[in-house]
Amino acid sequence: MKGAEPRSLMPEAKSIVVLAHDYYKTSFPEELLGRIGRLYQARAYIAPPHRLNGARRQLMKEFLEKNGCQVLADPFIPARLSAARAGVATYGRSTFAFAEGIGSFIVIVPFLVDKELEYDRSTMEVKCPPKCAACIDACPTGAILEPLKMNPFRCIAFNTFTTQDGRTGGISSYIPPDIREKMGGWIHGCDLCQEVCPRNQKKLKATLPPDEFLTKIAKGFDLVKLLKLPDEFFAQTVHPLMYNYISDKKYFRRNAAIAMGNSGDSSFVPVLAESMEEADGMVRSHVAWALGKIGGSRARRVLETSLARETGQSTKKEIEAALGAA
Repeated sequence: MKGAEPRSLMPEAKSIVVLAHDYYKTSFPEELLGRIGRLYQARAYIAPPHRLNGARRQLMKEFLEKNGCQVLADPFIPARLSAARAGVATYGRSTFAFAEGIGSFIVIVPFLVDKELEYDRSTMEVKCPPKCAACIDACPTGAILEPLKMNPFRCIAFNTFTTQDGRTGGISSYIPPDIREKMGGWIHGCDLCQEVCPRNQKKLKATLPPDEFLTKIAKGFDLVKLLKLPDEFFAQTVHPLMYNYISDKKYFRRNAAIAMGNSGDSSFVPVLAESMEEADGMVRSHVAWALGKIGGSRARRVLETSLARETGQSTKKEIEAALGAA
């Protein structure tokens, strides 16, 4: 990782300034929990200037520059490690960074500067309760291998948004079947390890004001619309939440199909059948998996019809595997 050596990004760098933004300032609608990670509901990650986190980032950059610093904002460096080295956060066994009184619901924003500064005490420590393994036990895919060690390729959140063609070298947009069946209803992100963490319970149990935008979109947020993803629904509901990660609709459709399959709800078979006719090959593959997961005679008939007309070899294999499961 190039950013592990900050001077490879900014040769004149001498210090790292770190901000931690608490994005858990409002409540989150029940309809979106278990579907969209709180970080993305808060629209806080890589936030644009009109969001609070984005405005604070810009103010800090301007402050540093006015005080004679050359600044590289948001460099691609290990953010959690930087926060701990800067005394802003401590570690959790989940590998998440925790800020005092906030928990792990933070966005870390580092800045490289060309000045030596007066440095705070490093907080490179784990402050979890003794022998607590709640996060490790809660992870359905076993992504947290042991304290402070995780495999991102097994992380549900990683698979929902990172597995995009061309986004990260060597990573396929086809989510492995053993990961799919453990994704539950998650569409974008995952909060399971954070939800069980004792260090987050104060924040999770706090009474907070609602977010008007989230309250509005939650009422119409459903898997059928996500699978079909008409332009208006995408523009008004989906893109405002995930503007910084995904612009291609097919990845949301893929994730919606997986969630439908994991629901086991046979009422989804008709809309899945429609997608077997019109979606691209990657989506069809995951739709086929969903039909096999739901099972039943209707799903089997759809798969058999789809297999007869399918021309893509990888999708054919998915349909054949789904027929074996249906």
